[in-house]
Amino acid sequence: MTILDIHDIPAQRRADVLEQVPTGLLIGSWRSAEHGDAFPVHDPATGAELLQIADGTTADALAALDAAVDAAPAWAATSPRKRSEVLRRAYEALMARTEDLALLITLEMGKPLDESRTEVAYAADFVRWYAEEAVRLDGRHTASPDGGSRIITSPQPVGPCLLITPWNFPLAMGTRKIAPALAAGCTVVLKPAALTPLTSLLMAQILLDAGVPEGVLNVITTTNPGAVSAPLMADARLRKVSFTGSTAVGQRLVEQSASQLVRTSMELGGNAPLIIFDDADLERAVRGAVIAKLRNGGQSCVAANRILVQEGIADEFVARFQRAMAAVEVGPGTQAGVAVGPLIDDRAVKKCSELVTDAVVRGAKLVAGGDPLPMPGHFYPPTVLDHVPAGARILDEEIFGPVAPIVRFGPEAEAVALANATPFGLAAYVFTENLDRALRVSDALETGMVGINQGIVSNVAAPFGGVKHSGLGREGGHEGIEEYLETKYLAVNKS
Repeated sequence: MTILDIHDIPAQRRADVLEQVPTGLLIGSWRSAEHGDAFPVHDPATGAELLQIADGTTADALAALDAAVDAAPAWAATSPRKRSEVLRRAYEALMARTEDLALLITLEMGKPLDESRTEVAYAADFVRWYAEEAVRLDGRHTASPDGGSRIITSPQPVGPCLLITPWNFPLAMGTRKIAPALAAGCTVVLKPAALTPLTSLLMAQILLDAGVPEGVLNVITTTNPGAVSAPLMADARLRKVSFTGSTAVGQRLVEQSASQLVRTSMELGGNAPLIIFDDADLERAVRGAVIAKLRNGGQSCVAANRILVQEGIADEFVARFQRAMAAVEVGPGTQAGVAVGPLIDDRAVKKCSELVTDAVVRGAKLVAGGDPLPMPGHFYPPTVLDHVPAGARILDEEIFGPVAPIVRFGPEAEAVALANATPFGLAAYVFTENLDRALRVSDALETGMVGINQGIVSNVAAPFGGVKHSGLGREGGHEGIEEYLETKYLAVNKS
């Protein structure tokens, strides 16, 4: 492993990008928080303060909902073509600001600049996709079975939405929710994570500049998310909540949604198995495992949380995988050549350390990493554990870091049983050259998504989401816009 600790980005360039970020709340227009309070946002690579931004309150949240409700009728009545054109301009504007947005993501979240650029392209693509979907919302028209009437259905916007996004993909998780909501004719209140709100604020300004009308998009930043979300969930005017984050918080939101029967979409925790059979292309399996484990430093709900390797190929896989992980360059995301940046905060580093220690105490073999890095910031090295025993916490808990526990298995049925032995069911990965096995195992896995011979499943054109404790609903693809639509049925007398 190589450790790089020199920043490549000039201080003035950083300052120029940070100066573009609005620091207030977007409630129709930009304004200060109710009491003028603010909170700091820090660079996880150095701990340095980046900006102070508005700290919203319950009153601010209700004001944002007021703005969304007031803007809802006009936006719902806007033609699909007009909504599509606004989103298309927003897509082009986001792409034109790729370097600014990528640097901002890296500064507040820590991921390497190349990954941040990839996130910008991915995030903008959601806006482009739903610009195209906005004009393709269709219903049906048919005769009733008895021939006495006509059945007409049409999609309509569900209404004002609360969108709650996580810190790990601050731009992509925002556009993945905002774009389909706006395309469907809904207005929104966005609450980004307090750890990485700057990208959301700049994104909001870019969307306003592209023509999103006042009140259609509102943004509340806060250090007290419960005080913001709870009153909105209890308000009868809110008709939809979409949340990406932990299962525990998602469960509370679903409970809160019951009082007003608010429609919910929940993209929650994961414990993704990556299964490598002994007939797999070993080089492709190693490459895919590294991608699935280290994307965003392992801070992803679809990261490979457990690597299950069939015994016949296990020794060779571990040797190659260990070399690949040990060769990864670690450092600030602004440094050229870095592949893994910092974790988001000290709590994330502490959790990785605790999980590794627990596994080793229980008998796992540490074959790479595991030692603290001698540098400022919140860094943890790419780490590989082999022969991880049943009962180790790391097999049951979401790691959210660059730590790869390896479990060896015998027959195919054992792999499926191990993979499904979790309350979560978001993503899984299967590496095999046998098509029948790939399809058979994929059918048996209790997950919403399966990557076959590849370490990435995310695609704007595909439905993203899970089963069991990993959530409800889907984002992306045509399915994503359906989450923001209701179906109205007209019974028309034929005579």
